[in-house]
Amino acid sequence: MRLSRAESSGWSAFSPVLSAADLADCRTLLAGGSKSFHAASKLLPRSVAEPATALYAFCRVADDAIDLDPSPAALAMLQDRLARACEGRPLPLPADRALAAVVTRYAIPRAVPEALLDGFAWDRQGRRYETLSDLTAYAARVAGTVGIMMALLMGERRPAVLARAADLGVAMQFSNIARDVGEDARAGRLYLPLEWLREAGLDPEAWLAAPGFDARIGRVVARLLAEAAALYRRSEAGIARLPLACRPGIGAARWIYAEIGHEVARNGHDSVSRRAVVSHRRKLALLARSLGAIALPAGGAAAPCLPETQFLVEAVAAAPRQVRVPVPEPGTGARVAWMFELFEQIEQDRALGRGTPAAE
Repeated sequence: MRLSRAESSGWSAFSPVLSAADLADCRTLLAGGSKSFHAASKLLPRSVAEPATALYAFCRVADDAIDLDPSPAALAMLQDRLARACEGRPLPLPADRALAAVVTRYAIPRAVPEALLDGFAWDRQGRRYETLSDLTAYAARVAGTVGIMMALLMGERRPAVLARAADLGVAMQFSNIARDVGEDARAGRLYLPLEWLREAGLDPEAWLAAPGFDARIGRVVARLLAEAAALYRRSEAGIARLPLACRPGIGAARWIYAEIGHEVARNGHDSVSRRAVVSHRRKLALLARSLGAIALPAGGAAAPCLPETQFLVEAVAAAPRQVRVPVPEPGTGARVAWMFELFEQIEQDRALGRGTPAAE
């Protein structure tokens, strides 16, 4: 159920649990350490921007904590903080109290943000991924979770649409991985499926010891981008089912991140010796194209959920369904690129935490 415009004039109007002081502290945290998201949040409908700010503030605190201490004990402490927030008894900290208000209002099941914490921990552990399915399981945690939580903030809980939101998040993460092969390798990190490397005639350990570009690594990068492209196409059916005011922003995420892959392809799939950058001019053109998301055809949402994201969709299905969510206010069609900025900032923070340059 969604509130009418007459029933809602923004987050503070319908959720007194989230205090103005706690929200201000979350904004300060993001303004000081996450300038990209802070700027992007100004483009969001207020009814989405405020809970998104609260969610991301806790994610930022959690990522920083795991960065300082990647031990199992640190992760367990964060999981306890998350559990307390989900149970309505948060620690007396602004980010924790704000998280509690958001997960209660939107019935966000604990399993979704907990999976994001797991993804942060996997990064700090330096995990490698043998198969595409293994890599998808990682992307589901660090990116599919974001797509699903943002859909919930927009009042969307239908499993088919949440599956497409997770598709988009996974596709965006694949694009980031394809772009950052060289940077990750020079930092000792390898995300490409190890079996793909061996099938291309590369020994993963030997290549990581002396990363360089040749046709073999190019084929692996192209293969990952092909998987991303298929997921971008699938995501369009979900975008078409979002509230009208939200479609251009999500469409911007779809087109701009897909363009990262196109830029890598223009570079001959060499993301080892060079880094693909989407120009500001090109981004503006893609933002204009994203306005077409308003009229995307709604077919195709029935495609099966990725097996690796199924647990996230099922967690939402098991949560209470009678959630009163404010309708994103009208007149926000020009507020594009906020989802792109949100995901980009999370990836920047993760990149900084694992010792690689921040994303473009």
